[in-house]
Amino acid sequence: MSKAIEGKFEVPQGRILVLSSRFNQMVTDSLVLGATEVLQRQGVLESDIDVVKVPGAFELPIVCQKILRSRNYAGVVALGAVIRGETGHYDFVAGGANQGLMQVSLNENVPITFGILTCDTVEQALNRAGLCVGNKGGEAAQALVEILSVIRQVGE
Repeated sequence: MSKAIEGKFEVPQGRILVLSSRFNQMVTDSLVLGATEVLQRQGVLESDIDVVKVPGAFELPIVCQKILRSRNYAGVVALGAVIRGETGHYDFVAGGANQGLMQVSLNENVPITFGILTCDTVEQALNRAGLCVGNKGGEAAQALVEILSVIRQVGE
């Protein structure tokens, strides 16, 4: 019988980058708080968590790539809040951030979890940032812990 590999809730080895956009700051600050709290509950030292903020979600990929090329991180939690407006701008920002972060992850061989909310209203975003349906920032951090565990196990 083959061995099943699943993510474990263990302390990840190495530094963690929490990279967040500032746009819709009331939402993104809550996402950052949720992510850092989950990482610390999983045993990551506060001194091993770096939080970097950029203006908007579209800027996340380039800043993430620059940071990963200059510093050593085990993984990245990418956070943001893109809220639909009256124009197509939402689609470009959300899609660009998604595609860009995936490309950075593959190019730099570093896992990046996607905690960017894509919502129709501010109320939806606030709800997903911890107001009433959990905190998607915390969920993205938890996913990173599990992914790092799987990567470690696969490498053994």
